[in-house]
Amino acid sequence: MYLLTRLALFAVAISHVSFVASAPTPVDLVERVDLQPRAASITTRNGRLFTIDGQTQYFAGTNAWWLGHLHSNADVDAALSQIAATGYKVIRIWGFGTSNNPAATPWQIYYQVLNSTGQYFNYNPDNGIARLDYAIAAAGKLGIKVILVLNNNYDDLGGINTYTNVYGGTHNGFYTNTAAQTAYKNYIRFIVNRYRASPTIFSWELMNEPRCSGCASSIITKWASDTSAYIKSLDARHLVSLGDEGWLTSTSSYVPNYEQTYAYTGYEGVDFEKNLAIPTLDYGTVHVYANQWGYNYTWVNTWIAQHNTIGKKLGKPVLLEEYAVPDGEDRVGIMCPWQETVVKKTSIAGDMMWQFGTKFPSGAQPLDYYAVYYGTSDLQTLGNAHAKVMAGKVAVATL
Repeated sequence: MYLLTRLALFAVAISHVSFVASAPTPVDLVERVDLQPRAASITTRNGRLFTIDGQTQYFAGTNAWWLGHLHSNADVDAALSQIAATGYKVIRIWGFGTSNNPAATPWQIYYQVLNSTGQYFNYNPDNGIARLDYAIAAAGKLGIKVILVLNNNYDDLGGINTYTNVYGGTHNGFYTNTAAQTAYKNYIRFIVNRYRASPTIFSWELMNEPRCSGCASSIITKWASDTSAYIKSLDARHLVSLGDEGWLTSTSSYVPNYEQTYAYTGYEGVDFEKNLAIPTLDYGTVHVYANQWGYNYTWVNTWIAQHNTIGKKLGKPVLLEEYAVPDGEDRVGIMCPWQETVVKKTSIAGDMMWQFGTKFPSGAQPLDYYAVYYGTSDLQTLGNAHAKVMAGKVAVATL
């Protein structure tokens, strides 16, 4: 989603941490790390479902974008222990962190620098890639799989903007900007080579919610095809996903009565069905924020069912990757019917609420008003109970 993170509060909470500056590492230096015991296995696709550690299954998961951006190991460990206790199998975290000027945000963790002098990777153990290393290793010890997102449509923590700031052009031009794409693929190579031996990685995800507003959908479809093929050339074993919201177009046969409304106009330059047909994308992703998009909450059941129909047509898994209701509303009353649609009326392979909430030991606060907190009755129903139901669902995609 468009992060409504309290980054300012996050900055204050960790401002007591001191950093020792180190020279950035040039882009051509790449190392690999072994972060996972050999008992686990790499997740694969089995028809419209996934095989996780040898077991084909449905699953519930959660979003924890912040996991690799925490300075404290204790924060990472506490959050992951609670995620595991909830019964979540898969988490989605940001695998990007780009800065054009690290000195301007000394509290921020970043994995690469892009500026007029070049492209560099940050190996500083306090605020660099070691933080992501720790998060992935800690997840693996608990048997939790990680969807690793490689870029951001939005500005938070260094998205498309950090590339266009250096290589020129507009946000929409990023997808066809040769220099920006070269740098982006350099970063992809750095991350994929670093973790490609790890069965903790569930999938590589191209971007959080890619959009090209007002563009022909062919632009993102070509970019997604080229980029996913590049990742497969580096790592043919792990899954690859796009990370889009699942926008549909009014020409689709799956949008009766909604043709002229926002999610079906193709305005954001994304065509879910065409993208899911890309051979090097292994599954489809769907996000939904009815309150932000101008729909009522009952419509979400239609949105889920429509994407399930497309997944069935193309024979690929579909993951309801983000769904949420703001704090202060009747979350259980609103979201339980969505979860029931997933469980009883579709073969959606998994679903993941946005986002997991916890009280970090350090006092860090990177969460937004969608967070559903550990230990609350809301999470007991929408998290623990739902995860148990998903895990117990017969692993056959018949709907």
